[in-house]
Amino acid sequence: MALLPLGSLHVDSPSARRDLARARAAFDRGEMADAAGHLTGALTHAPTLPEIHELLSRMAATPGGGLDLFPPEPHEPVGRSVARAHLLAAAGRPEDGLHLLAGASGNHPGTDWAGVPWVSDPALGVRVDPGLLARTIMRLCTAVGDPAPAGTVDSLKPYLTVIRHAVAAHGEQAMLLGAGSALARRLGEVRLAVDWATRGARAQPSKLGEIWLGYAYRSAGRMPEALAALRRAVAYDPDDLSVYADVAATLADLDRLDEALRWTELALERDPDFDCVVHTAHRLRHRADGDVAHLVALADFIRDHPDDAHEHTDLEECCREAAWLGGMPAGAPLRAGRAPVNAEPSADALRRLLRIATPTWAHPPAAYDRALGLVLVEPWELLALLAHPAVVEARQPTGYEVWACLGLLHHGSEEPWLDSNRRRLLLGLLDGDLDRVTQAALFALITYAWVDPEARSDVAAVVAGRLSEMASGPAARAVAELALAAPGLDRPTRELAAATIRVPQVPRQRRAGWIRRSFYRG
Repeated sequence: MALLPLGSLHVDSPSARRDLARARAAFDRGEMADAAGHLTGALTHAPTLPEIHELLSRMAATPGGGLDLFPPEPHEPVGRSVARAHLLAAAGRPEDGLHLLAGASGNHPGTDWAGVPWVSDPALGVRVDPGLLARTIMRLCTAVGDPAPAGTVDSLKPYLTVIRHAVAAHGEQAMLLGAGSALARRLGEVRLAVDWATRGARAQPSKLGEIWLGYAYRSAGRMPEALAALRRAVAYDPDDLSVYADVAATLADLDRLDEALRWTELALERDPDFDCVVHTAHRLRHRADGDVAHLVALADFIRDHPDDAHEHTDLEECCREAAWLGGMPAGAPLRAGRAPVNAEPSADALRRLLRIATPTWAHPPAAYDRALGLVLVEPWELLALLAHPAVVEARQPTGYEVWACLGLLHHGSEEPWLDSNRRRLLLGLLDGDLDRVTQAALFALITYAWVDPEARSDVAAVVAGRLSEMASGPAARAVAELALAAPGLDRPTRELAAATIRVPQVPRQRRAGWIRRSFYRG
């Protein structure tokens, strides 16, 4: 298959031009290894630049087809494997080259690695083995996410073209249709995803076929049909608990929350530590009653099971847009805090604080982890930064006080909590009327209770005391929002906090988060 012509479809860059010029000069001198090295760099910066492919064609015309210039190596630069892919296509082995391009797209999905003529040539779809193509596409799907980020869709569409050609050539191959559906779904081609998944499930009825069909229906918003397909998947394999989680999520989307919770309970009876079900169960329990205890339990599970088989975003989705759980709450600004230390922090301390300060975070444990970099800033500097003029000026919207207080948690972390200096410093910041520093210190205490179960009863007592003090004052709502984020709070205190902010404890209904699956699920 020819590498050229590419026409005007390319991305140019000065770095690519420089590397290309050096590659040409080395090639003309017969210094082939140097030429290959420079060409690798050029491909990395501009993978569809026509002049690069002209030089690749010259390499392909050398003895051995140029493949010896780009031997496989562990942890090799992406440009090297992409060059090998193009040379394999030129040598009449495009199906092997496609596998390498898909690997590059999986690692760098925003780059147009596959936007070349031989990938879109119908002949590739004819000659490629359908099973091999299906496996290649499933691995790609795992890497790019569901849905694929908007900035990656166009660069991934050439693979959809290959599948179209392969489906036209090979007919009703169930695995190919299912994998194609998974990719189409990720790229926003929902109608195509449903069509291919339907044909695949009809061609070869199976659990996996019904799962692909259920996912396609979900993406199309056809929830009753998605539920029916996933129930059929359970019938094929009643021991696959991950499908129970999918059924539960779909039932929740249909506002059948009691049924959804029963499905999670059935699965947890079989395996109380099955990660997909645990994540789904805690998310749905929180949706049912709004109690933060479910999210704290999920955070504990994540901490105790760092090697879960799948990526999950349930905790982040539940915390998103919730006051303090996912970021600073919206509302009228409070007055600025006072300076607890009359000293001048270093410029480096200021830079480090402003570098990490952000008004949002995924969830409290993620905020705790993000503040780890402030372990290099002395505690007295963190305290001084709370009222530093440059930081005060940058207050909106970064919430620097929160990060300065979170930074204190990483100092003396080996000390037992109750006798620790970090606890003493944060409690000291709670004195006086409520202001931004007081809120930040209280949130830091609450965050530590999320990551250290042994601190929960102590922090809960502090939060309850602060809420009781402020319950009838103008700052009551601000403290109540923090209290509802605190682990271990007793029920009367939670009810007081909920009543204070005058909202029901059941949050507004939100679509259940999509459960990510491993590549063989699609």
